[in-house]
Amino acid sequence: MAQVVLGEHEHLESALRRFKRKVSSAGIFADMKKKRHFETPAEKRKRKEVARRRQRRRFRRQS
Repeated sequence: MAQVVLGEHEHLESALRRFKRKVSSAGIFADMKKKRHFETPAEKRKRKEVARRRQRRRFRRQS
């Protein structure tokens, strides 16, 4: 859980910006989007295979 403590003279806007950064770095939005809809095992395998292909392609380009 992302948490931000307001400083004594800190504006709400800056605290909100810090909170948004913490949430995005923690990967909460990505996780939420993944779990929004049920994914069948076949869809999950297909998604992971596509991700593996992308990763291999990136690795080949770097070498």
